[in-house]
Order: sequence, then structure tokens, then C-alpha cells
Amino acid sequence: MNFATWNINGLRARFDLVKHWLEKRQPDVVALQETKTEDSSFPVDQFEALGYHCYQHGERAWNGVALLSREKMEVLTVGLPDEETAGARLITAKIHGFTMTSVYCPNGKNPEHTDFAAKLSWYDSLGKYWQELSRDYETSVIGGDFNIVPSARDSWRGKEGDGEMFHTVEEREKLWAFVALDLHDLYRELNAGSKEFTWWDYRGGSWEKGEGLRIDMIYGTPNVRALTERVVIDKEYRDRIDDLTPSDHVPVYVELNSL
Repeated sequence: MNFATWNINGLRARFDLVKHWLEKRQPDVVALQETKTEDSSFPVDQFEALGYHCYQHGERAWNGVALLSREKMEVLTVGLPDEETAGARLITAKIHGFTMTSVYCPNGKNPEHTDFAAKLSWYDSLGKYWQELSRDYETSVIGGDFNIVPSARDSWRGKEGDGEMFHTVEEREKLWAFVALDLHDLYRELNAGSKEFTWWDYRGGSWEKGEGLRIDMIYGTPNVRALTERVVIDKEYRDRIDDLTPSDHVPVYVELNSL
């Protein structure tokens, strides 16, 4: 079994690119973020034609998350409890006894903005939700755009970036507290010495310069970690493919030996 996460930065603009990737990589379950599409406008028929069932939580022009699956899933949660004013940012569904969550964490703007405190509070709510989910499900995966750089090696600036937005102690402590809920960073644990990124700003030639951040992660419970064979950051899809405009994020792809 394999699964992936991808912030596509607008499904309408990126559907053909997502289609290209699905046909080439053939994932079993995909978590999407920043779909920026209302549920009524989600291209269900087009995804079904590609062999995927769709489960989405969206809104017009902003945010939005979804799960695509080759097999039917049972939706468990739509929206992060007590945090829906922050937008459509979470959906969880179950398949074969394990849960998959797609999450799009708030940006926070900057440490002086009121959105920054709201981001930290949102993470508290995410942790509370995960603890409750974990009481019922021992096998779980959460993938998405966490909008926090876990450590210096996950930033093109290294330690020089410490203290900047997405690199602050306050943000990292919230992310680390969440991961401490018996979760494993699947990419980092299988690629301990690597310095790869998942996001490059459209501006300033960041992609060409290699100035990226790793902010898109897949975390799994210990039993998922034990089954994980390979985790790939699919950088091929940051380049223009078949004249299709890329997202500023790339997919993160996990292969399991079974589940």
C-alpha cells in the first residue's frame, strides 16, 4: 500500500497536473490541501473516472482539504473541532481499520499578527483531537501542510533561519508537542541525513536557487512506521510538466510493505 500528501494550491488550476501525477504514481490514498474548492464544485466525476473515491471539506477560494482513495473510506471527522472559524482544514477517514487525515495548518502570517496566536491555539486543538482519535484507532496517518519547519536542516537557511516565521521556537514547540503524541516523521526517520524540501516560493527564483522549506509532512503511529519501506519527496513535480503550471509544493509519497 502507498499513500501521499500534496498541497496543490488550487484544484481548478491544478487538476490536470494532479491527474498526470495520479496516473504516473498510482497512489492508493492521497491527502490534498489547499483545494480552494467548495464541496459542490469538487470534480468528483473526474476523479472517479481515474479510479478514486473522493472525500472533501472545502470552501470557496481558500483552504480546503480532501482525501482520494482507490477503495471506499468511512469519513470520521470533517473539520477540526472548535476551530472551523479558521477554515476548512481537516478531514479524517477510515479504511481497513486505519485512519488517514488530511490537514492544512494555519499560516500565522507573522509573530506580531493576531493570526500567529490563533495558529498556536489551533495546534493545541489539533493535539486534543489526535489524542481523542488515538483512543479508538491505533493505526493512523496524518499528512499535510503543517506550515512549520521542524528543524534547521529542513530549511535552506539552516540555523540562520531560526526565529523567522515558520522557524520560531513557539511554532516548533507546538509541532514537537503534537509529534510527541506517539507519532513518527516518516520521511525524516528514513532519510536522516537528507536535506530536501517540499515548498519553494514562486517569487525570487526560489526553486532554481534551491531555497526551499520542508513543511509538508506525513506522520504515522508506531505500527505504520514499522511497515514503512520508502518515503520520497517527489521534486519532479515542482518543474513544469507538459506545460502544466506546478504548485509551489510537491507531493510526499510513502510506500508500505503491507497494512
